[in-house]
Amino acid sequence: MQAAPEGARQYQIRCAACHGANAQGGERGPAIVARLPLRNDAQLTDLLRKGLPAAGMPGSNASDAELRDLVAHLRTLRSRRDSVERFENLGTIRNKSDFDMQVEGDDGRLHLLRRNGTAWREIRIGRDWPSYNGSDSGNRHSTLSQINTANVKNLQMQWIYTMPGAQRLQVTPVVVDGVMYVTNVNEVHALDAGTGRRIWQYKRARTAGMAGDAAGGINRGVAVHGDRLFMVTDHAHLIALNRMNGALLWEMEMADFRQNYGATAAPLVVGDLVISGVSGGDEGARGFLDAYEVSSGKRAWRFWTVPAPGEPLSETWQGKAITHGCATTWLTGTYDPQLDLLYWTTGNPCPDYNGDERKGDNLYSDSVLALHPRTGKLAWYFQYTPHDLHDWDAQQTPMLIDAEWEGKVRKLLAQANRNGFFYVLDRTNGKFLRATPFVNKLTWAKRIDANGRPVVDEGATPTVEGVKACPAVEGATNWFSTAFDSRLGLFFVQTLESCNIYKKSAGEWKAGQSYYDGSTERAAGEPGRKVLRALELSTGRARWEVEQTGPANSWGGVLSTDGGVLFYGDDSGAFAARDLKTGVLLWRVATNQTWKASPMTYQLDGRQYVAVAAGGNILAFAISQ
Repeated sequence: MQAAPEGARQYQIRCAACHGANAQGGERGPAIVARLPLRNDAQLTDLLRKGLPAAGMPGSNASDAELRDLVAHLRTLRSRRDSVERFENLGTIRNKSDFDMQVEGDDGRLHLLRRNGTAWREIRIGRDWPSYNGSDSGNRHSTLSQINTANVKNLQMQWIYTMPGAQRLQVTPVVVDGVMYVTNVNEVHALDAGTGRRIWQYKRARTAGMAGDAAGGINRGVAVHGDRLFMVTDHAHLIALNRMNGALLWEMEMADFRQNYGATAAPLVVGDLVISGVSGGDEGARGFLDAYEVSSGKRAWRFWTVPAPGEPLSETWQGKAITHGCATTWLTGTYDPQLDLLYWTTGNPCPDYNGDERKGDNLYSDSVLALHPRTGKLAWYFQYTPHDLHDWDAQQTPMLIDAEWEGKVRKLLAQANRNGFFYVLDRTNGKFLRATPFVNKLTWAKRIDANGRPVVDEGATPTVEGVKACPAVEGATNWFSTAFDSRLGLFFVQTLESCNIYKKSAGEWKAGQSYYDGSTERAAGEPGRKVLRALELSTGRARWEVEQTGPANSWGGVLSTDGGVLFYGDDSGAFAARDLKTGVLLWRVATNQTWKASPMTYQLDGRQYVAVAAGGNILAFAISQ
C-alpha cells in the first residue's frame, strides 16, 4: 500500500513525539511496528480514537478521514531486522550485546557466541530439554546432577526474560541446541538459553469471539522436529515454523472455533507425524486427536473421543448430550517407542454437572487411550471416572515407567488422577493393577474395585440444591507436571485438599458459551490446602508430604533430578527445592508468584540451569561461577 502523504503528516503530528519518526520507539513511548499486525484496521482506528489512558496514551481528536489516512500510513511501516550486520563468515547477527551474540548462520543453524577477551567463542551445546515433558515418557526427571543437595543453596538467578503483555504464562520452555523456545497465546519467542536474549519472535493477533480456556490466552509450549517448530493457536490451528528464524511454513485448521473449539497444549512429534489435541472441554466441543505430516501439514488421521449418534459406543451416551459430549484432548500425551504406542488422555463429558441427558459411562471421556501412532487405531483404553458428574477430566500426564511390580519388571503407566486416586496400569494392554487414594478429602467413591471401576457414593451426586463432594472441581491434582525417581521408587505430585458444593441445573448447548449445566462453590469453612507428596509406586502411600501455606490457587508442577533435588512452585509464591528422599527444604527464593507453570532443566556451556515461567516472565537459575 502506498503511504498517503497526509497519513505520514498525521503520524508526525500525533505519534512521532512518543514512538519515534519511524515507529521504532522514542523518548516517551515504545516501538509499535511489531504490534500493528495484531489489530485489524477497525481495531487500530478504535485504539487511536480512544487511546490507552491507563498506559499513558491519550485518545485522539482526529477526524474519521484523518484516522483513515493515519491507519493507511501505519500499514506501510515495516519492522527492521534486529541487525543486518554480518559476523565474519559465519552469518547474520540477530542480536548482540557486549557479552553475547546470536548469529543466524549461512549453514542454516543458530550460533550462540560469548565474548572471550577481544575475541568471540561459540558456546558448547550440552543437554537439551527437547519437548514439553523433556522426554516422550512424560517423566520430568532429569539425569543432570551438577545442581545437587550439597550446592543447591548457592543457586542464583542468571537471567530474566519478560514476554511483553503476558500475564500468567503456562508454558514449559523447550531447549534444542542451546536455543530456548517459549510461548504465550499465538506467539513464540526464540531465546539464547544462556542469557535469555531474544533471537526472533513470531506473533499474531488473538482471535475475537472465543469461548473457554483458549479465550483466556493459554499456550503451554511447542514441539520440535529437525528445523521445524510446531505450536497451536487459540482458534485451533496447528502451525509449523522454521525454528531458526520463525518463518511460517504451513498452517492447518484443526476445527472451527465458532463451534467452541480452541487449542492450548504443546503438540507431540512421533516419527514423521505431529500429534495435537483440542480444547473446549467445558464448552461442548466434540473431542478428537489429530496427526499431521511434519513436512506438509497434511492430516494423516483423526481419532474421535466421542462417538457420533448410532456409532459403536454411542449406547454409552443415552440422551441428547452426545452431540456436544466434550472429552477433549487438551494436554500433551506420551509415547513408548518400543511398543510403538501413543498414550493420550481425555477430558470430562458435557454438560459437566448434569448427567440427565447423558446416562451411561460416556466413553471415551475421562480416559487414557493407547493408539497406534501411524494409523490412529485404538489398541486399548481405560476409563478412570465413568459418567463423571464433577468435571474430573483425566488430563494429567500418563507417565510411562519401567519398574519392578510384584517381583517382575513391567511396563507401567502411572497417573495421579484428578478424581483423587493414584492409578497404575500395565501399558502393554491397559490392565488395571492398582488405585490408591492420594488425598485425605475423598468422598465421591468408597473404593476402586478389582476391575478398576469406582464404587460410587450416590450421596455425592450433584443436585439442584447442592451437595458437598470431595475433591473440589479443581481436582485432587490437575494438569501440572509430575515426576518419578526410579532409584527411589517415588512419584512426586502437587495435590489439593479441598471440597466443593456441586449443583446441577437445566440448560442447552450454545455457541460461544460454556456447557456446565450447573455450578460449584467452596464448602463453607473449609479452605483448601496444597500438599506436595512423594508417593511410593509400589504401595501408593505417601513416603513424605509437605503442607504448604497459601490460598491453594497455585498450579505449578514438579521437576526431579539425579542431583537428589525436587524443584517446585510453592503455594506461598516461592520457587523452592527439596530433598527427594526426605522432603527437607534445601533452597527457596521469594518470587511472589501464583504459579501456572512447571519447571524444567537443561545444560549449556558446561552449566546446568533450572528454568520456570513465573507471571509474564521466564526465570533461569544456575550455580554462579
